[in-house]
Amino acid sequence: MNTSLKLLTLMTGFALSHAVLADDLSVISFGGANKDAQTKAYYEPFTKETGIKVIAGEYNGEMAKIKAMVESKSVSWDAVEVELSEVQRGCDEGLFEKIDYKVVGAKTDFLPGSAVKCGVGMFVWSTVVAYDSNKLKTAPTSWADFWDTKKYPGKRGLRKTAKYALEAALQADGVKPADVYKVLATSEGVERAFKKLDELKPNIQWWEAGAQAPQYLVSGDVIMTTAYNGRITNAIKEGNPSLKMAWDTNTYEQDYWAIPKGSPKKDLALKFIASAVQPEKQVEYAKIVPYGPTNKKAATMLTPELAAQLPTSVDNMKNAVAIDATFWLDHGEELERRFNAWAAK
Repeated sequence: MNTSLKLLTLMTGFALSHAVLADDLSVISFGGANKDAQTKAYYEPFTKETGIKVIAGEYNGEMAKIKAMVESKSVSWDAVEVELSEVQRGCDEGLFEKIDYKVVGAKTDFLPGSAVKCGVGMFVWSTVVAYDSNKLKTAPTSWADFWDTKKYPGKRGLRKTAKYALEAALQADGVKPADVYKVLATSEGVERAFKKLDELKPNIQWWEAGAQAPQYLVSGDVIMTTAYNGRITNAIKEGNPSLKMAWDTNTYEQDYWAIPKGSPKKDLALKFIASAVQPEKQVEYAKIVPYGPTNKKAATMLTPELAAQLPTSVDNMKNAVAIDATFWLDHGEELERRFNAWAAK
């Protein structure tokens, strides 16, 4: 084989290898049931529509991995699932690409807080008060009920973190959901929240892992608990039909699709995200894992039975509090330190 022919063969092989590489997309999520649902609702339909294979991976939210890729200019992830605080922090630090909403869809198509500079909301998940309806004569409906140990004597399960606990305490003390962060942003508001937590402290049983909350409830260790809505729905499906949720205690967050800065397949990643946030796709996801769609148009596609399980239904959002990522980025370290010291006393 002469030199020219060898060169042509090498160039052809190189081009073909890149053509193959161009026909796949690396998408990273938090794994588990979430990843399984994403495969059925997002990845497989996208491949069917475009012929582009989704290489599904998983991680535990380590921003250090994304930062290392971006800084070394060796980005191998094309789209990644990130939590509320991380999408904002990563955007500020230049770790994510800006989202082109001409490709993804109009910002007005999404729930408030879903369409941000460097991310698009994929679903809404909630922390709510859950209880066993067989064990309580009167259903709790508010944070005031959660704090009322005379009407509802017994232990309460509470996640061992300042975030969620402080918002709940203020609402139990009479602060309206819309005013929670206005009050919490003041030193007086912080003192008020901790003072309210003092009242409940003797009756608190802490949980840290999401699976613990429904376990405490089913075993009778607590008479009510804060819990992730998906965990309670799964516990109901697993044979505990008497478990219920008080949706007026809905405190919700979103997870987002983001694109690591420097992804060589940014345009393809945008195309994938545009596909994944279509309302019918989000509804398919919600049928598997009961987290709420971020696309407003999905609301009309939900059955009443499914909508009632989701954080995003009109009824469930009436008194909801959206976790304020900016507040927790600014004050989280200080408040978590104080909370941990308080909890340890």
